[in-house]
Amino acid sequence: MESFIIALGWLGAFAPVALGAIGSAIGCSVAGQAACGAMLDVESGYGKYIGLSAMPSSQVIYGIVIMFTLSGIGVSEATAGGLFGIGLMTGLALLFSAIYQGQAVSAAINASKNKPEVFGLSIAPAAIVEGFSVFAFVFALVMAGGITA
Repeated sequence: MESFIIALGWLGAFAPVALGAIGSAIGCSVAGQAACGAMLDVESGYGKYIGLSAMPSSQVIYGIVIMFTLSGIGVSEATAGGLFGIGLMTGLALLFSAIYQGQAVSAAINASKNKPEVFGLSIAPAAIVEGFSVFAFVFALVMAGGITA
């Protein structure tokens, strides 16, 4: 039983980076597909679409930092539950926020290709979704500070 608990602790420590990477890949793919489609319809301004389609990649960066923080605590029977809970829940938050941010970016690209003057305003929903990733990131760091061996 002890080895299972330890395994859950390690799973929790690495879940934020794994789930954040999956979400970022999906989000960037969705946004990138919209960017490719937009480039067929416009004559210039391609760079802003490509740059915007990379926006969901930030969640994997948050996941990497959380992984290093959690794994630095050390996995033991005493810490495994906290590592698992914080890591899994934060990883899921990063996963879903990256996917939905990719959808918001896709919508922004589609809106701005038809009406370029709304480009700045159209990325606001994607920035709001990014805020939720930051909340999960900060809360994970704060909660990780409370895990004691």
